[in-house]
Amino acid sequence: MSVQRRLLPNISALAAFEAVARLGSFTAAAQELDLTQGAVSRQIRLLEDQFGRRLFERDSRNVRLSTAGEIYAEAVRSALGQLRDAALGLMSNRHSGILNLAILPTFGTRWLMPMIPDFVENNPDITINFVTRVGRFDFARERLDAAIHYGLPDWPEADSTLLVRETVAPVASPEFLAGRAIATPADIGRLPLLHMATRPGAWTEWFEHQGLSAPTGPGMQFEQFGTAAQACMAGLGVALLPLILIAGELQRGQLVPAPGQPMQSRSAYYLVVPHDKRGHPPVASFRDWLLRHLARQDAIRKGVESGPGIPAEQVFARLEAKYSGEKP
Repeated sequence: MSVQRRLLPNISALAAFEAVARLGSFTAAAQELDLTQGAVSRQIRLLEDQFGRRLFERDSRNVRLSTAGEIYAEAVRSALGQLRDAALGLMSNRHSGILNLAILPTFGTRWLMPMIPDFVENNPDITINFVTRVGRFDFARERLDAAIHYGLPDWPEADSTLLVRETVAPVASPEFLAGRAIATPADIGRLPLLHMATRPGAWTEWFEHQGLSAPTGPGMQFEQFGTAAQACMAGLGVALLPLILIAGELQRGQLVPAPGQPMQSRSAYYLVVPHDKRGHPPVASFRDWLLRHLARQDAIRKGVESGPGIPAEQVFARLEAKYSGEKP
């Protein structure tokens, strides 16, 4: 057998190895791959015999990766992922390419997704694959081309393009506020406050913005703005939420602002592109398309553009002006 052939293992054996390494069980891997446990064991043995190295340490109850197996598992996982991506590209898009995009859960759903049909219509040769990520990650390790990120424009080895700044305001259900004597921002401190896990200091910053000291004490905590909005509508308390993400609930009267001035967040939403993806055609097309939409949104908010426009943008512009006390 040639050296080149010896270094190219059977793909079925690699799939079995990756499944066992990830699941930590021959039985679970066999169920996932729709094979017998004996077949999975034979595939692993085939790899071990081919390389002359033990990939797993086994005893009567457990199976775990050996030191060599841990190193090899990371490389195999990455290689199989690239093969899957390449196969998907061949099957779904023969011309332009794939854009692997990380989005934030609520922002991606409520702000970006309503606009995506326009991108698809104008870029039929680009397929977008969406994954949800919160916080920073390794673009190369995750095999992602770009991300929509909330924070500051300081992602290392990447370009950050500002998408939209954020205005937050305290909101609750109208029924919740109607049953309480709430007239000033200080009164909000006596109510149950709902907190976002990703923004632990948001309420403190808002109360300081009102010239008040933030109340202390526990409160319900949520990971996603959509869940916090649902909790508000259920009457569980007051949440500090971005107006851009709850425009629909405010327009329908499901949520109403509590007393106090809205506040512009220090952070904002950015499109982040790693330096080695600057010239990737799908990334460039997506960035150019986003910038065109942002320019149109700015025109709508300044009253330059008339006509139907984009409903979500018009709603947000109107609500932001209304709840910030500015003239639209």
